[in-house]
Amino acid sequence: MQQYVIYAYDGTDAQALERRMAARPHHLVVVKQLKANGNFIIGGAILNEAGNMIGSTMLVQFDTEDALYNWYNNDPYVTMKVWEKVEIKPFKIAEV
Repeated sequence: MQQYVIYAYDGTDAQALERRMAARPHHLVVVKQLKANGNFIIGGAILNEAGNMIGSTMLVQFDTEDALYNWYNNDPYVTMKVWEKVEIKPFKIAEV
């Protein structure tokens, strides 16, 4: 499977945190499904200086790029317009 690192930053408007908190339970259901399927490696929230969630970082793996984007395009953080700026890069976990 190809591994990917995802850096996703939330919007910066006044409703950004509210959108995140509304979408979060739905996003976590999807992530639990990814984990059960072996696609989720690790992930969590990016925090600002005040400790508020402002984005996400995830390491995921998929058999194909199409499978990656099928998940991504349907994730609640995308469909509910939480993530505003997203960078997805191929990644390889070091075997140490």
